[in-house]
This record gives sequence, C-alpha cells and structure tokens, in this order.
Amino acid sequence: MFRSVCVVGAGRVGQAAAARLRGRVDVWTTSRELECAGAELVLLCVPDRAIAGVAADIPTGPWIAHTSGAVSIAELGPHTRRFGLHPLQTFQPGLGPEQFDGAYGAVTGDDDGAVAAGWTLAGLLGLTPFELADENRPAYHAAATMAASFLVTLQRAAADLMESAEAPAQALEPLMLRTIHNGFQPTGPFVRGDDATIELHRREIHRRRPQLDRLYDALADATESLATR
Repeated sequence: MFRSVCVVGAGRVGQAAAARLRGRVDVWTTSRELECAGAELVLLCVPDRAIAGVAADIPTGPWIAHTSGAVSIAELGPHTRRFGLHPLQTFQPGLGPEQFDGAYGAVTGDDDGAVAAGWTLAGLLGLTPFELADENRPAYHAAATMAASFLVTLQRAAADLMESAEAPAQALEPLMLRTIHNGFQPTGPFVRGDDATIELHRREIHRRRPQLDRLYDALADATESLATR
C-alpha cells in the first residue's frame, strides 16, 4: 500500500523505524522542517505532547500515523486518513531495526481502511499486529508500562537487596529470564502458602532496606491475590 514514507522525528523509535523501512519503501526522515511532500504516509515518531501540533502543521492528503501507545488518534486531526501503530517494545539508542523483531504492534483506526493501512505498516516493520480500540489505548499503555518500566524497578530493588546480602546481583538475571521463559508460572512461598517465610522476608527487608517495605508489601498483597484466583 505504501511506496514512500516520511518519518518525522529522529529519536529511538524514529531511527529504528526508518532503518527497518529502508530498502522496503522509499523512506526519509525529517524534524522541525517537516519536509514530507510526496510521501504516501507520514509517520509521527515524536513525543506525545507534540503529536497534535505537528499533525496540524502537515497538509492533509497523505496517510498520517503516530507511534504513541496512549494518545488518541483524534490528535491527528484534521486528517481523516489516519491511524495509530504502537510498537509494543522498548527501544534503546544505538540499537537498530532488529528491535522490532518478534514484537507486536497495536493498530487503531477509524474504519476498516485505516486498520488495513496500520496492518500494512506493521508488516513493513516486522511487527505482529492486533487491533486496539481507541478508547482502550490508555489502559493498554498502562499495562505495557507495568510490564516494562516496573520490571526495571523490580530488578533494581531486588538487586539492591541481593547486594545487602553480599550476593551477586547479576545472579538474579537467569532467574528472571527463566521465569519469563516458563510462561510466568508462579512459584515460591506465596504459591505454597508459606506465611512464616513471607514474614521472615518482611523482617529482613525492614532491617536491611526499610525503603523497600512498602514495595514488598504491595507486591506481596497483589501476588497473594493473584495466586488465589
């Protein structure tokens, strides 16, 4: 469907997207100058707060899309040929288009044609697409944030506690990876109903890293609730 794509923004997602599209379509990048004339698709890889303003500055006609996970596609007004495609992945500087490999992409469109356009772009980027209603985008993005950002917080908190025990923090990584590869099957004292061990944890955490008390309690309560479902 798309033979030419103008990528607006040269951040982490914009660079990776342009690199993946290169050789598959005619692609170029632009920033504040918004030199997108002749593009069949204008892909906005800009901060959420900038989407509405940038979209308003682009002449109507070509397809336009954004890569935000939380922002409504209404922010792409006054364009009518519009959709959202959020790559459900975390991107890092210095890495390339391989960051799209194996990831999913959330597609939001006003009609079947817009959804089809989103699926086409997902295919070009190497994403596995699924359709997401516009009103569900905030909850979807909250879930994605929990899975990615909170995982980092959890790892750093566990590493801090591990170091307090004079044990190597890097030893936690194979454990975390195996938990993922095992399909997130729950194990440990919460599954066994081992209240004595859980209370032992609480005492030791309070003694060594009291700043982690609330985090452990919140996660313990949530884990117990999920384990009894």
